[in-house]
Amino acid sequence: MAGSGRLGVRMGRFKRTIAPLAIAAAGALASANAPAQTLNDALNNRARNSDSRLLVEARDIVYDNDKNTVSAVGNVELYYQGRVLQADRVIYDRKTQRVTATGNARLTEADGTVVTGDRFELTEDFKSGFIDSLRLRQTGPQDGKTVTTRFTAPRAERTDGEVTVFESGTYTACEPCAKNPERPPLWQVKAARIIHNNTERTIYYENARLEFAGVPIAYVPYFSTPDPTVKRKTGFLTPRYIANTALGYGVATPFFWNLAPNYDLTISPAFLSRQGVLGQVEWRHRLSNGSYNIRAAGIFQQDKAAFLPAPYGPREKEFRGSIETAGRFAINEKWNFGWDIATVTDKWFLNNYRIRSESFSSTYAKESISQIYLTGRGDNGFFDLRSYYFKPLSYQDWQKHQPVVHPVLDYNKRFRHLGGIGGEVSFDFNFTSLSRDAAHFQQIPSQQVTLFNFSLPGSRNYNIFDTCAVFQRGQCIVRGVGGSVSRATAQASWRRDFIDPLGQVWQPFAFMRVDGIWQSPNTSRYQNANVANFIDTDADFFGRAMPGVGLTYKFPFVARTANWGTHIFEPVAQIIARPNETRIGRLPNEDAQSLVFEDTNIFEWDKFSGYDRVEGGVRANYGAQYTISTDHGAYANLLFGQSYHLSGRNSFSRGDLANTGLESGLETRRSDYVGRFHIAPNKNLSFTARGRFDEEDLDLRRLELAVNGNVGPVQTSLVYARYSAQPSLGIGQRREGILASGRLNINENWYVNGNVLLDLDQYLTDRAQLIAAGQPAGKQDRFTVSSMGLGFGYGDECTTLQVVYTASFKNAVTGTRQRDQTVMLRLELTTLGQTTVTQNLSGSSSQDGIGQ
Repeated sequence: MAGSGRLGVRMGRFKRTIAPLAIAAAGALASANAPAQTLNDALNNRARNSDSRLLVEARDIVYDNDKNTVSAVGNVELYYQGRVLQADRVIYDRKTQRVTATGNARLTEADGTVVTGDRFELTEDFKSGFIDSLRLRQTGPQDGKTVTTRFTAPRAERTDGEVTVFESGTYTACEPCAKNPERPPLWQVKAARIIHNNTERTIYYENARLEFAGVPIAYVPYFSTPDPTVKRKTGFLTPRYIANTALGYGVATPFFWNLAPNYDLTISPAFLSRQGVLGQVEWRHRLSNGSYNIRAAGIFQQDKAAFLPAPYGPREKEFRGSIETAGRFAINEKWNFGWDIATVTDKWFLNNYRIRSESFSSTYAKESISQIYLTGRGDNGFFDLRSYYFKPLSYQDWQKHQPVVHPVLDYNKRFRHLGGIGGEVSFDFNFTSLSRDAAHFQQIPSQQVTLFNFSLPGSRNYNIFDTCAVFQRGQCIVRGVGGSVSRATAQASWRRDFIDPLGQVWQPFAFMRVDGIWQSPNTSRYQNANVANFIDTDADFFGRAMPGVGLTYKFPFVARTANWGTHIFEPVAQIIARPNETRIGRLPNEDAQSLVFEDTNIFEWDKFSGYDRVEGGVRANYGAQYTISTDHGAYANLLFGQSYHLSGRNSFSRGDLANTGLESGLETRRSDYVGRFHIAPNKNLSFTARGRFDEEDLDLRRLELAVNGNVGPVQTSLVYARYSAQPSLGIGQRREGILASGRLNINENWYVNGNVLLDLDQYLTDRAQLIAAGQPAGKQDRFTVSSMGLGFGYGDECTTLQVVYTASFKNAVTGTRQRDQTVMLRLELTTLGQTTVTQNLSGSSSQDGIGQ
């Protein structure tokens, strides 16, 4: 080997741990003739004297003294400070102290980022250098999912391992096509230069264009985005575009200010062509035991004529706005407190300007619900204390009719496995205190009189805020009393199951309930004085007690068949003995006005929905149910039952201030029949039917049908409901409707969906109004589209596209416009951002405060 100037070490798979300059250590050897053992000893000595170590794996290590280089050849892998460099050949130049990797070159960073290229030319620590034909793959979490992004460039330069400059680079978060990797991704950004700064965790694009399927659609001279590892970063967010009849055209440009890891500020001005500048700001703050936010929005309107005059719109208001805050904090693992508070200048602001509100609710009516709460939950009980403020957002609802709840407290504690009596003892306590400005009256059997009547030129007549023509029982009901009402309720109960040798289940139970009611009616304002026609307004305190005992009996028969599975037939009987309910119709009823007699509450001890009413008298409930579960996963259940009032005063036969109980199916000695049928042949298909049938002729009083299916790419839901008229409750016509929704997954990415709500009783109301106005009713369309929606979308690892059309029509409950049509387009490019464009297609006739 002497005089060769070249030393080759072949060890099959050479593996050695050395210092970062250990390859160059070969120059410190006495001569090229040194034996391999001496070389190994020298490398080990250098490694011991260094804190940073390099692990080299290769088939051959070749030292070239003439060129002053050291080469690793064949499946080379170099490990250094968490980085891994892989290539077919790696050459270290001892003069320039640079590493050149060629042939399937691949560099994996400590954070998992993978860089591949045809040729790497790097410094000895792999932090700086040039890369030819670069391909970089970076993975990081974003919005709860793992996102992989890709950069490519003919040539790139790394500086200190922190800044990478891609010349003529491309960027995308899309996976390459598996069948044709050369095909352009769904979208990509091409730029003259892409600069990725790891220190700032920001990607800069110069002279960039956005391409979809290889077709340029947008050009931007300069912009920047956070890299995929960033969860929060100061900067402008994706703009939101606005097109609306009353607001004009506009754009919102939100700016996110990341003040600290646990708090931030978002400022979002919206520039509107018709109304001026809408300002929005949101502050968010997370603490060790919870978080809160504060949001505000406001505008000085430039064109107030776009809206209707009061009380049907906010035309008189120059400034409109809202302030909201929400928070939730944990006191410990069982106790929490929080709030959700909103205040607005008018009931139309949130809807007119499309302000996002956590307090918004449309479950029963369109309203904003503010609350403060303290809750605690344990294994055998709970505590819930809340205060509520209701802000109606419909033109048909009057603020002075709404109660302020201050507060409502619910407490429950259960004790099990007690010695002596055994079974379970439960204690419940409820305290409710509320007040309202004006008593809420409703005419029966149908609403014919309102507080305000008004018509606009070229528009319809507006009749708002319920009231009565005659304030007497039988012609008027009281939904709420003006003034203040408070009630405290305490109940202790006991129950225990006994199972005899035949398998019969006997459950005796007993309870004792005590109520205290304080009232202070306001009879001096609005129409409050008329409450005296219904209750004694001079009395301020009432007491009420209701003890009760009873027995529930069940006898389940269980059979197992080879072909059908398990069958259970279970007759059920229950008897409850109580004294009569007192003061029916002489006490306010605030929380027990919703009474639905059905299969779910036939065996309840008290069938009223709230504490303001309490069921009295002796009553028997009886029925039977059959259940089958097959070995193949099918399930079916059938229940049928009835209730019978045995003695005493029937609490449901005498109406209270709101006539609760009348026409419920429980007002007669023998109640209506209730039933339920549910079948699920498999986990993807189910059908449920529940109904109430007249106790004399089995006429249908209430029917609900629901079908849910998930078969292959099709998901569908169909609900039909029909409820008989209840004139005593102010519901003069039957209610009937169909709600259908569905989704078709065309493939793993594309889908279409839609929904429609059909009002099948609107024609009855329209016909009655025409007859009352002395006009010919004519033939009415039985099928009225109340609302509908159609849409399609696309989704994959890098793109989300949604196009949705929604339309809602005259709705007396929510008070929305007669015809509200909107098209919404939402496009999200993963890691780049998202944009939403909403276009209102409606005409000017409206019921949400918008004028001509």
